[in-house]
Amino acid sequence: MSNQITPDDKAPETSNEQSHVETTHFGFKTVAKEEKVAKVAEVFHSVAQKYDVMNDVMSFGIHRLWKRFTIDCSGVKKGQTILDLAGGTGDLTAKFSRIVGETGHVVLADINESMLKVGRNKLRDLGVVGNVSYVQANAEALPFPDNYFDCITIAFGLRNVTDKDAALKSMFRVLKPGGRLLVLEFSKPVFDPLSKIYDLYSFHILPKMGKVIAQDEDSYRYLAESIRMHPNQETLREMMQSAGFTQTEYFNMTGGIVALHRGFKF
Repeated sequence: MSNQITPDDKAPETSNEQSHVETTHFGFKTVAKEEKVAKVAEVFHSVAQKYDVMNDVMSFGIHRLWKRFTIDCSGVKKGQTILDLAGGTGDLTAKFSRIVGETGHVVLADINESMLKVGRNKLRDLGVVGNVSYVQANAEALPFPDNYFDCITIAFGLRNVTDKDAALKSMFRVLKPGGRLLVLEFSKPVFDPLSKIYDLYSFHILPKMGKVIAQDEDSYRYLAESIRMHPNQETLREMMQSAGFTQTEYFNMTGGIVALHRGFKF
């Protein structure tokens, strides 16, 4: 597979013959479905250069533990083929590259060109070359053959997808029988006191961090809003089941602020 970035698939468009415009949410706002991809792209074009720094600051470094747990639950082995979807700056890709070795292959895919470029440059600086490819792709219509990957991960990306059901079905299609999907995503805190503290942090402190560090308050306000609009733990598990995944389960981390969902294709 080529290491060159390929053009992304466009999000499904609303038919011109329809008498109404299909809508979806962009944070707390309601927008036309065909507009969301561009709006999300603007967010990540803006934050790409400061993405890793902000991850460390806003999670107090805990995101590294969440990702380590994801790797531990992946069951990835030497020689396997892995898709790190919405892989951004490549934290999971770097670890998978070492695990699968020279006989394996990792595809870092992201719909956002700026994030993909930052990830590619970062991994090459780390010496991660040879068994990694970079593909610009829309999760709703993955440009890969059926039954291709042993494992798929999507970390902090599913909430930004316009049609999550379509994306889950697309992931199911390209996953090999016996393969597993892992969805690492912000979720719903399981304790009311924690929810109140989390809301205070998300809506009042996080945007200020974004303004100071990334010179972008609006994007981090969208981040907080998009988390609240994302399906809760049980709803996402049911969505994975509807897409065809079996033995679905989830693991709450940091009191449910983040959850790792896992499902298998049999």
